[in-house]
Amino acid sequence: MGWEAYYRVVRRIPRGRVATYGQVALVAGKPRAARQVGYALSALRGTSHRIPWQRVLGSRNRASAAISILDPMGSAVQRALLEDEGVEVDERGCVSLARFGWRPRR
Repeated sequence: MGWEAYYRVVRRIPRGRVATYGQVALVAGKPRAARQVGYALSALRGTSHRIPWQRVLGSRNRASAAISILDPMGSAVQRALLEDEGVEVDERGCVSLARFGWRPRR
């Protein structure tokens, strides 16, 4: 399976909602491939696409997820894109999954 399966899942995440890398992998049918989702999304950098990559965050615990981009410029861009969609990001870059988490239909 190529990365297109991950991209299809990410395209389904609605505006104002977020998912974790692990959740995207699970919905794509590869439950242990969270890292591969990260690789797939980072491969989009510098390309023209219609994939809302900013909506995918790293899991912190059951209640929250956070911006995982280590590059300060990239993390600032992700934060700005999320906030433009109405997602509240705290000072540590965390987002409440209870409030903003995506719950896909099976």
